[in-house]
Amino acid sequence: MAIQRTFVMIKPDGVQRGLIGEIISRIERKGLKVVALKMVWLDKERAERLYDIHKGKHFFDELVSFVTSGPVVAMVIEGEEAVSVVRRLIGATNPREASPGTIRGDFGLNLTKNIIHAADSVERAKYEMSIFFSDDELYEYERCSDRMVY
Repeated sequence: MAIQRTFVMIKPDGVQRGLIGEIISRIERKGLKVVALKMVWLDKERAERLYDIHKGKHFFDELVSFVTSGPVVAMVIEGEEAVSVVRRLIGATNPREASPGTIRGDFGLNLTKNIIHAADSVERAKYEMSIFFSDDELYEYERCSDRMVY
């Protein structure tokens, strides 16, 4: 299994609803490690860079407006197959289609207010991480559980 890093962002609705701890807890309980974390209020330019793959789509302006409406929590998550594990944890983009037990299935309200964003590939994760973090903000450390034999 490959150790990967991925980018995850708790959107303004997740922050405003007090779900930061719940979301990070779910990620950590899955055995993934937070290696970078910060709260930021996105400006339009950074939001457009984050969602550049959606530029020109009918929902782009609404999405940018929403993610710039309040603070977000940006983080880099590390672990075995982190990209696919996180994508399964968060669930389908549309909360109405997301399975119960996923972050979006349990907390998402609609397609825009779906609590969380996560990169969908290793390449995309690297790009998104670079929007929020410099290399010296990404930490290497060992957790006690990293040494446990299962």
